[in-house]
Amino acid sequence: MGAAQDLGVRIGFAGGATLTSIGQVRADAQWAVQAGFDSYWLSHAFGIDPLVALPVIASDALGIELGTSVVPTVGRHPIAIAQLARSAQQACGGRFTLGVGPSHQAVVEPLYGEPWDQPLQRTREFLDVLVPLCAGRPAASSGNQISGHAALDIPSEPVPVLLAALGPKMLELAGRVATGTHVGQCGPRTIAEHTAPTINAAAEAAGRPTPRIIALVNLCVGDPSIVRAAASANAGAYGALPSYRAMLDREGIDDPTDLILAGSIDEIANDLTAYVDAGVTDLRLGIYAPDDDHASTTRRALAAWVS
Repeated sequence: MGAAQDLGVRIGFAGGATLTSIGQVRADAQWAVQAGFDSYWLSHAFGIDPLVALPVIASDALGIELGTSVVPTVGRHPIAIAQLARSAQQACGGRFTLGVGPSHQAVVEPLYGEPWDQPLQRTREFLDVLVPLCAGRPAASSGNQISGHAALDIPSEPVPVLLAALGPKMLELAGRVATGTHVGQCGPRTIAEHTAPTINAAAEAAGRPTPRIIALVNLCVGDPSIVRAAASANAGAYGALPSYRAMLDREGIDDPTDLILAGSIDEIANDLTAYVDAGVTDLRLGIYAPDDDHASTTRRALAAWVS
C-alpha cells in the first residue's frame, strides 16, 4: 500500500475526546494540517466544546474541513445548535461541518435527566428544525417532542449536517434529510452489508445526492496484542451500549478491541482498504495508543503515510 491518496477517499484526523483546552485543540488541528489530512474532527464528551473550539482555532488550521463528531441532540434546542453552527461556519469560512447524534440511553437519562422515549421520532423532529436553519432557511415545525419556529440572521455558507446513525431506521433518516452519517464501532463487513446500502437507498429514494459515510477507525502502530490489551479496560463500555453491541454482532466480533487496527503502518494501510471497498467516503482516523511512546510513533508514521 502506498500513500493515503491511493485509497481514493478523504482522510480525516479524529481529535480525542479528552482534549480540555483550546490550546490542545489548536495544536491537534495544526498537526493534522501539517500531516496532510483533509479534515479534522473534534469529539464531544466532557472536555472542550467543539462548537466553541473549532471556530476559535479556524484561522490556525487553514485549508481543511473542521467538523464535530458528534454533538448530542440532547441538552440544547436545535435552534441554539443551528445558531452556534452558522456562527461557526462564518468563522471557518465555509469549512465547518456539523455532526449530531442522539447519543445513548445510558447517557441521556442519567446525565441529562431526559427520558429516552422514541429516540427516532425525537431525532426526526430535531432535524426538522435544525436542517433548514443550518441551510439558511426558516424552520417551521411543530412536533410531539420538539418544535421550532425561527429564522436566523447569521450570514454564512450552508452548514452540512451529518447524523450519527447505526440502526436501519436512523440510517434511513440520515439518507433522507442529512448530508451523510458518522459511524463508530462498525467494521467493513457491517458497512458493506448494512450501513452503505441502507443510507444510499434512502438518499436515492428521496432524490438526494450520494451521502457521505464517515467511518471512525482507531489505530496504533505497534504490537497488536499490546495495543488491544491496553485498550480492553475502556472497550467494555462500548460493547455494553445496545446500538454498538448490535454493530459488533453484525460484524461477527465479541471484543470491540478487535476493531483497532494495529501493526506496522503498511499493515494498517492494507486493512483500511477494506473500509474503502465497503463503501465509506471518508475515513476518520483516531490514534488509540497505550502510552505516549506509541502515540508519538503512530503520529510520525501517519504523517509520513498521509503526506
